[in-house]
This record gives sequence, C-alpha cells and structure tokens, in this order.
Amino acid sequence: MAAKKISKEKRKENQQVMKRILRFIKPYSLFLIISFVCAAVSVAAQLLVPILCGDAIDYMIGEGRVDFGSVKTMVTAIAAATAITAFAQWILAVCNNKITFCVSRDLRNASINKIQKLPLSYLDAHPSGDLVSRVIADVDTFADGLLMGFTQLFTGVLTIVGTLGFMVSVNPLITLVVVCLTPLSLFVANFIAKHTYQHFQSQTAVRGEQTAYINEMIEGMKVVQAFGYERRSLEKFDEVNGRLQETSLKAVFYSSLTNPCTRFVNNLVYAAVGLAGALYAVVGGITVGQLSIFLSYANQYSKPFNEISSVVTELQNAIACADRVFQLLDEEDQVQEKDTVLVSDGHVSLEHVSFRYVPDRPLIENFTLDVKPGQRIAIVGPTGCGKTTLINLLMRFYDVNGGSIQVSGQDIRNVSRKSLRQNYGMVLQETWLKAGTIRENIAYGKPDATEEEVIAAAKAAHAHSFIKRLPDGYNTMISEDGGNISQGQKQLLCIARVMLCLPPMLILDEATSSIDTRTEIRIQAAFARMMEGRTSFIVAHRLSTIREADVILVMKDGHIIEQGDHDSLMAQKGFYAHLYNSQFEETA
Repeated sequence: MAAKKISKEKRKENQQVMKRILRFIKPYSLFLIISFVCAAVSVAAQLLVPILCGDAIDYMIGEGRVDFGSVKTMVTAIAAATAITAFAQWILAVCNNKITFCVSRDLRNASINKIQKLPLSYLDAHPSGDLVSRVIADVDTFADGLLMGFTQLFTGVLTIVGTLGFMVSVNPLITLVVVCLTPLSLFVANFIAKHTYQHFQSQTAVRGEQTAYINEMIEGMKVVQAFGYERRSLEKFDEVNGRLQETSLKAVFYSSLTNPCTRFVNNLVYAAVGLAGALYAVVGGITVGQLSIFLSYANQYSKPFNEISSVVTELQNAIACADRVFQLLDEEDQVQEKDTVLVSDGHVSLEHVSFRYVPDRPLIENFTLDVKPGQRIAIVGPTGCGKTTLINLLMRFYDVNGGSIQVSGQDIRNVSRKSLRQNYGMVLQETWLKAGTIRENIAYGKPDATEEEVIAAAKAAHAHSFIKRLPDGYNTMISEDGGNISQGQKQLLCIARVMLCLPPMLILDEATSSIDTRTEIRIQAAFARMMEGRTSFIVAHRLSTIREADVILVMKDGHIIEQGDHDSLMAQKGFYAHLYNSQFEETA
C-alpha cells in the first residue's frame, strides 16, 4: 500500500516536471509544429514504400508476366518517397536540435539568474560543485533525453499509428494478430520505465555529490598535500565513486533490458504475422506482394517499440535531471528589494540588532551602534565573536532577524542592494580575482575607468611596481583566482580595486593580512589617506594596526563589551588591554 502511494506521488511529481518542461518548450512552438509535420510526412513516405514494393512484386509474379512499365513506375515512386523521407528527416533534425539546445540555453540562463538571486545563506549551505553539476551535467543529460524524445518519440508513435492504418487497409484479419500482441510491448516498456527512474534519480544525486567533492579537493589540493590527507581523500572518493558505480550499474542494467526484451517481442510479432499471412496466402486470401507488405509492416511496427522503450529510459533520466534543476529554480529568492537608490553621507546606525545563522543559536543580540560620517571604527575580539557577521549585515549579505540598520537615516532593507553596496568599498582577507588581465581585475567595479585611473589606483595600493615587472604589465593574464601570482600580490590588486572606486564608506576585513611588514606600512599610510572623510569599518586581529581608529569596538559573544579609543581602552585595563598585551607576551 505504501509502495503504491509512493508510486502515485512520484507519478504526480513527474507530471509536474513535464508541465514545467513544456513551459520552457512553449516559446519554440513553431519549430515544434514544423517538427511534427515533418515527422508525419517522413513516416507517411516511409510507410508508402512497402505498398509500392508489394505492388512491384505482384507485377513480377508468373513466368513471362513481368509488367516492366508498371515496375518502372513503382521504382520511380519508391525513389521519390525515399527522397521526401530524407528531406523531411533533415528538416526534422534541424528543428529538434533548435528546440533542444535553445531550451538547454534557457534552463542554464534561468539557473544562473537564480543563483544570482539566491540568499548567501543558501550558497553557504550547499556545495558549489553540486550547483555546477546541476547547471552543466544535469542540463546536458536533460538535453540528450529531450533530443531523443523529439527525434524518436514523434516518429515512433506516428509509425505505430500509421502502420496499423495501412495494415487495416490491406487486411484487417492479419492486423488483428499484430494488435493482440501489442500489449506485450507496452508491458515491457512500462516495466523498464518504472524501474529505471528511481535509479537514474539516485545516479544524478550521487554524481552531484561526487562533482562537489572533486571540486573541493582540487581547490584545496595544497592543504590536502600539506597535511598528508591524500590517502583519506582517495578513500572518501572511492566511497562516493563506489556508490555512483552501484547506482549507475542498476540504472544501466534496467535500461539495457530494453533492447533484448523489445527485440524478443518484435520477433514474436514478425513470426506471428509471417505464419498467419502464409496460411492466408495459401488459401488465396492475399497475394504474395501483400504478404511481403505485411512482413515489412510487422517489422516497421515493432521497431518503434524498441526505440520508444529506449527513449522512455532516456526520458526518465532526463526528467530526473530536470527535477534537480527545477529544485534549484524553486528555491526561495533573497528578500525582494526596493528600487530606492541610496545616497550615503557615511552615517551608519545599528539599533537593537539581533541575528543568528541557526534559529536556536543566537549570535548577535540587542546590538546598538551609532557611527558618525568620516569616523574610523575598528572592530576587535576573539574568533567567532561576530566581527565578520557584522560586516555581512552592513553589506546586507544577510538580513537582520531583529532591529534595524540605517545608512543616512534610511533602513537598508528599504533601498536596493546594488545602491547600498556601491556606497561601500570592501577588501577582505579572502581575495578573489577572475581569470583575465590585471587591468580587468582592478577595473572590476568600474569597467569604464581610464588607463591613467587604473595606474593611479595601482600606485596608491603599491601594486604598480610588481605589475610593471610582469611580462605584459597591466595586460598580463592571470588564471582563475590569480593562481599564478602570490597571495600578497592578489591582495594588493584587491586593494587597488577599491582605490579605483573610492566610495563614501570602507570595509577592511584583515585587508593587509597577506602583505609583508614594509609594504603593510605603506598600505596603512595609503589607507589613512583614503579613509580621510570616509566612514570606515576595520576588522583586525593585529591590534597594532588599529591604534589610530576613532572608536574601537571590543566584541565578545555578539555584544559590545568595551568601546573607546586605544588610549582610553588601555587605561581601563579590561578585555581589550588583555588582548593587546597578549600579542607581545612571550610564549612558553
């Protein structure tokens, strides 16, 4: 009973997925109609050939009774029908490919657009490799199944219907033999389809898991090798690969039953028609030519069942893959934003802010802060106290659970995210560069920047000297995430990117953590010039770098426990003083 209920639910899910696929196909209805017409013309021309061949045979039976004129007419008609079939199939293939690859393109566009709209919490909680697998591998598999469906399903169904029609017109009694054996073909197709879907669904899920793991291992290969994790990473990969092998073998096993089973049914139909037709011909019920027509039609009638069974198997796989893509598209977007544009004067106010990543684990509670325009706010505290979380809230990567954050008197939930983020310049400890030239990476936030502006920003970030030493200077290509330059050089380019835009507010989250001490002193001087008249939030673990801040916020467990400038906090001899002095204590 439970199995039946699950089967019903699964059937309903499949129907929903098919409806959504049809919505993606709808814009290409014209190509679909042309494809259907070409399939009908192709099938009609193909089915006409056996009749023409049968008539030609009847014109040649009997010694000295060959009607060469009629045979020649039949041969010409056969050639014409074959040419029409070939042309119709060519147009059919063009239309089917157009539909398939346009739908695949639209699905990928929809997926990428969706990823842009997803809240950061979703991306943090899901492996990037699994998302890549859905957008690339699953859409590819879906496209293959869709193409097979259009190419073989249309023609297969039309061939079955057309063949039955032609056979009835020649001899209804022998046609009855074929019809009686048809349920056997349908039973075989249904049995295979039922058992393949669940295995193909498992296969796509495990394949996504494997892609995510491979992506993770490649990105972290230096750490893997540094900690001697190679053997354990291989064991983990073998475990995932073993599960993929198991699900793939089951899926392939059931799908591979298609060919032998349907061929067996085909041969049964062919033998039954041959036997019934021969007996009927002996008593003069049909001519030899008509018998040849029936044998040819019996073969043509059975063949589509073979193809349709294969198509159904592929469609099950395609539906499973489409379902995974639709699951991504069905995720809730980040909270809809307003169209209001923010013009900031640098005044930032946090009023009774509360936030938690996990519902039952509070992180920031009743946090209140008022930052005047142009102030430099340093945020310090032990790991996990909420420093980076506060930055995420200021940039609205996450929305507060309680209270509000206001910039220039406007709640940031009432302005567009784009305009909010354009008012911030952000340099993180984790650098990110795209594959492209040095110039393109510096001008990422201001693509229309002139050469002089890019160079001035690089000089301000003390990156100009190392860029000039590169083979092609500012036109030097860097690989994905800047893999062919050092970590410190990557951070200098990220700093230059902010120097180019110079927004009214700055966020520096361990911005000089990968830079040598001498360069850091220069960068700090450049930052000091850049921060003049700009509201700045500075997150730092090296407390010596934030001594000049106007206000230092000392955070612990999501609360501000101390607040003031460096000298006043040191005089209090509290938590900040302990943190500051601990940096200079000798370790045992």
